[in-house]
Amino acid sequence: MQLKIMPKKKQKHLSAGGVPLILFLCQMISALDVPLDPKLLHDLVQPPTITHQSPKDYIIDPRENIVIQCEAKGKPPPSFSWTRNGTHFDIDKDPLVTMKPGSGTLVINIMSEGKAETYEGVYQCTARNERGAAVSNNIVVRPSRSPLWTKERLEPIILRNGQSLVLPCRPPIGLPPAIIFWMDNSFQRLPQSERVSQGLNGDLYFSNVLPEDTREDYICYARFNHTQTIQQKQPISLKVISVDELNDTIAANLSDTEFYGAKSSKERPPTFLTPEGNESHKEELRGNVLSLECIAEGLPTPIIYWIKEDGTLPANRTFYRNFKKTLQITHVSEADSGNYQCIAKNALGAVHHTISVTVKAAPYWIVAPQNLVLSPGENGTLICRANGNPKPRISWLTNGVPIEIALDDPSRKIDGDTIIFSNVQESSSAVYQCNASNKYGYLLANAFVNVLAEPPRILTPANTLYQVIANRPALLDCAFFGSPMPAIEWFKGTKGSALHEDIYVLHDNGTLEIPVAQKDSTGTYTCVARNKLGMAKNEVHLEIKDPTRIIKQPEYAVVQRGSKVSFECRVKHDHTLIPTIMWLKDNGELPNDERFSTDKDHLVVSDVKDDDGGTYTCTANTTLDSASASALLRVVAPTPTPAPIYDVPNPPFDLELTNQLDKSVQLTWTPGDDNNSPITKFIIEYEDAMHDAGLWHHQAEVSGTQTTAQLKLSPYVNYSFRVMAENSIGRSMPSEASEQYLTKAAEPDQNPTAVEGLGTEPDNLVITWKPLNGFQSNGPGLQYKVSWRQKDGDDEWTSVVVANVSKYIVSGTPTFVPYLIKVQALNDVGFAPEPAAVMGHSGEDLPMVAPGNVHVNVVNSTLAEVHWDPVPPKSVRGHLQGYRIYYWKTQSSSKRNRRHIEKKILTFQGTKTHGMLPGLQPYSHYALNVRVVNGKGEGPASTDRGFHTPEGVPSAPSSLKIVNPTLDSLTLEWDPPSHPNGILTEYILKYQPINSTHELGPLVDLKIPANKTRWTLKNLNFSTRYKFYFYAQTSVGSGSQITEEAITTVDEAMASRQVDIATQGWFIGLMCAVALLILILLIVCFIRRNKGGKYPVKEKEDAHADPEIQPMKEDDGTFGEYSDAEDHKPLKKGSRTPSDRTVKKEDSDDSLVDYGEGVNGQFNEDGSFIGQYSGKKEKEPAEGNESSEAPSPVNAMNSLV
Repeated sequence: MQLKIMPKKKQKHLSAGGVPLILFLCQMISALDVPLDPKLLHDLVQPPTITHQSPKDYIIDPRENIVIQCEAKGKPPPSFSWTRNGTHFDIDKDPLVTMKPGSGTLVINIMSEGKAETYEGVYQCTARNERGAAVSNNIVVRPSRSPLWTKERLEPIILRNGQSLVLPCRPPIGLPPAIIFWMDNSFQRLPQSERVSQGLNGDLYFSNVLPEDTREDYICYARFNHTQTIQQKQPISLKVISVDELNDTIAANLSDTEFYGAKSSKERPPTFLTPEGNESHKEELRGNVLSLECIAEGLPTPIIYWIKEDGTLPANRTFYRNFKKTLQITHVSEADSGNYQCIAKNALGAVHHTISVTVKAAPYWIVAPQNLVLSPGENGTLICRANGNPKPRISWLTNGVPIEIALDDPSRKIDGDTIIFSNVQESSSAVYQCNASNKYGYLLANAFVNVLAEPPRILTPANTLYQVIANRPALLDCAFFGSPMPAIEWFKGTKGSALHEDIYVLHDNGTLEIPVAQKDSTGTYTCVARNKLGMAKNEVHLEIKDPTRIIKQPEYAVVQRGSKVSFECRVKHDHTLIPTIMWLKDNGELPNDERFSTDKDHLVVSDVKDDDGGTYTCTANTTLDSASASALLRVVAPTPTPAPIYDVPNPPFDLELTNQLDKSVQLTWTPGDDNNSPITKFIIEYEDAMHDAGLWHHQAEVSGTQTTAQLKLSPYVNYSFRVMAENSIGRSMPSEASEQYLTKAAEPDQNPTAVEGLGTEPDNLVITWKPLNGFQSNGPGLQYKVSWRQKDGDDEWTSVVVANVSKYIVSGTPTFVPYLIKVQALNDVGFAPEPAAVMGHSGEDLPMVAPGNVHVNVVNSTLAEVHWDPVPPKSVRGHLQGYRIYYWKTQSSSKRNRRHIEKKILTFQGTKTHGMLPGLQPYSHYALNVRVVNGKGEGPASTDRGFHTPEGVPSAPSSLKIVNPTLDSLTLEWDPPSHPNGILTEYILKYQPINSTHELGPLVDLKIPANKTRWTLKNLNFSTRYKFYFYAQTSVGSGSQITEEAITTVDEAMASRQVDIATQGWFIGLMCAVALLILILLIVCFIRRNKGGKYPVKEKEDAHADPEIQPMKEDDGTFGEYSDAEDHKPLKKGSRTPSDRTVKKEDSDDSLVDYGEGVNGQFNEDGSFIGQYSGKKEKEPAEGNESSEAPSPVNAMNSLV
């Protein structure tokens, strides 16, 4: 498809590669401008077009000359005339009025004489030539006014604290309206807040006054920006009187009851100062700013809130001003009409006011009329469509005259807002005006109809050369003109191949855009313009240049004052472009100092000073592009030379592919900084964007001195490469990826691996393999040729081609037959090399024969050996996996009615013909059979064979209990072993006594008949613990034993006598006396200790002499270390042991711990204390085994007798 420009498309303005293009725009037929090109102007006519005019509402400064602008273009150049207030304005009759040459702009000289008010009025300009007349808007000229305030006498205002107040401004009416603000005599703005604020009308509102509001210089100022003047109102004086002042003032005239209270003014709910009433109305024009205001008074100061009834406020166009007292909505439209409610609220109540907003609209364009350039006989339309509120009225004029009274033209027809032209001729040329108006304003638009018959012309200079940087858009200009509108085509090269839209973009103005220009875009391009009157063409040339890049950037540097620093800036550029290297410091020129020197790639700063610190930028400029890089220089005070910093290398950069062949390419790169450790090698990796995007694979390694590598490539791979550098510290980060390189497709050079043939059913063969990956496919359309035949037959190979899968199933095969299998890869280019054949087997079936000659040898009571004969190989019908023995216990020799036990299984791999059965139950009957196993399952079972295991030793008796203890006898009861493992012959009972120190007495053996489950032992010692050992025996030997302990009972008479002693009154009294003695002793000890003295203990020792207590030290009068002679014996059960039996050396020597309180303490029958003194020794473990039983009460009482 040829690329053409057709009419009725939107125009675009373009530029190419930063080179300015003068584009002469051919618009759609309904809006075509004639290019004002010098080559066309001498013979191409055009109706007038107004290009510049003064605003509709033109306010002038009466102190300067009046300039009313009117500029227009056309061919021939238009003449100008003016009307004023609807009648012709003859400028020749007024010496103060002149018109600029070649223009319609009026200059009225009022500086020398005359008044601006004389020239107030409505002006309109007309530009006319032989093709029609264009008119300007009605320009209303008014001089600005800044009148003075009328003189007035302003009485001072005196208010009580808390009252509300409105200070009126009422500025004089000026043109344009003044800007109002309140200041004091020092021209300082008066502070405003939620309590005090200025309204939209300029008045100053006080919600409530305070004493600090008292002042005499409330002044309202009016600033008239147009004349740069400020007018001032007379100052207003305000005095706010507090309650105390009022009381002092009226004290002489009022009684005590008439004085003001403590409160300055009664608190009150809000009321509105403006607007008045509950409702008001506001009208605003579309596109303006809607400003709604509510100001309230009250005490405390009210807060204002805004809502829109039945709607929400537009979020992006709503603004609050003047402490939320003013609501502003920008760019209002009809949708903003509705009721808005302001709410004033304080602690005593709230008040509401509703503002009904109506949005009207001055006329605005829906479709403005556009210029028409037609050729004779063509048709066209002028459309003038506007909207507004109320709906605007549309009226047409031709050459400034209402169309109803203009000369009739048979080629035009008026249909409301549209004029339809048909079969136009040159006489149809004219300028039409469309006027859309309502009560709020009007719109006036000029649009000409120019009937021309012109063959195509190309305005772009011939053989223009465009130079563009690679990978940027290229824009080739073809500015044209013609009537009718020419169609544009582009061709490349001398052979005239048409350009297509899938690669190129053709814009309505004739410009050809190449979105991403590449090296192969270079060449000659031809633009051809055609219409029914002729054809024109033009050639332009395009060159694509390599971009300018900085491949070695200046680096951040920290240098010592007085040293030298060098910045390197290495540039790579197109060889046809000559770059200019410029160095800047802090975005300015380098200092004019001989210490700064530059050469091709370096900037050197000698004798560095503190002021030299900053940012240094290297900029490389060519005629087409530029590149820059910066580095920071920091100057520090001289310090000892630091040790060099060693690190991994910086990544390589500037990767480039050259010598691109089908199976190899040359990769070149630039090394990064080695960071003070020489680079030892470079590692090259590749990414396959087509088959394995995102994953990088090892490609090659080269020595650290190389920067080029010749890489071997595989077919049909979209390669990208990256390089990493390595030194003694480690490996760098990867470089940026190189450009992509797609190699050509080729036949596969390898076949699938892991080829296997295994059947899943007796009549099939499943062939599987590991398929090639995308990288190994070498081309599109990867498939596999699967071939097979029986190994032992003379059959031909059977083959099938399958898709890129990993399995193929061959059906109808004989059971377990060996096959030869081959899997060969192929793609759209061809086949891989012939693969080697591998052997597989068709599907297996269950074995047909059971093993024979099964016999058992019993090794011992828990182990047996089984032997069998192997089955014939052909009966296996599959891969022999081994033999499986099923065995189970049929019944025990000692219990005939025992149920069968679950079968157990043992498998023996391979071709073994014997195996051992461990873990058998002694003295039991077993049965077994043997089966052969293949990959499909088990074959039939052999005939069951039975065998018997001999006796073994029994298990321990199931339980042992001691019952009915007496003073001299114990009765034992037990249950037989759960596993007798033979015939029980007898039970063995062994027992021995245990004394109070847990020492074991002599062992007694006793044999008990096997049929007994109960036995009584007599003639035992009373209140004595015994330990029992009990086990069963068979003819083979003794089994495991079970143990138990028991105690004979206590003599009741002895126990009764001991209890009577403990309950005697004299014994209880003795205990109380001893307790009282200990308490008194504790009190004395504490008193002596607090006084810092030492107390004697000699009397205590004399009263309770004990040959085992060591004497007190006599050299210092303090206590010696006392210890029990039995300290190293085991503690008796029932003695109380303190939680800490160690007294530290640094503690007081007269501590009560030395009295052994609570340690083996006992009393004799006469009440003497026989407690042992505790020495400073660590607690030693008790000897012997402690019984779990409670201590004998007999032994406890014996210790007190």
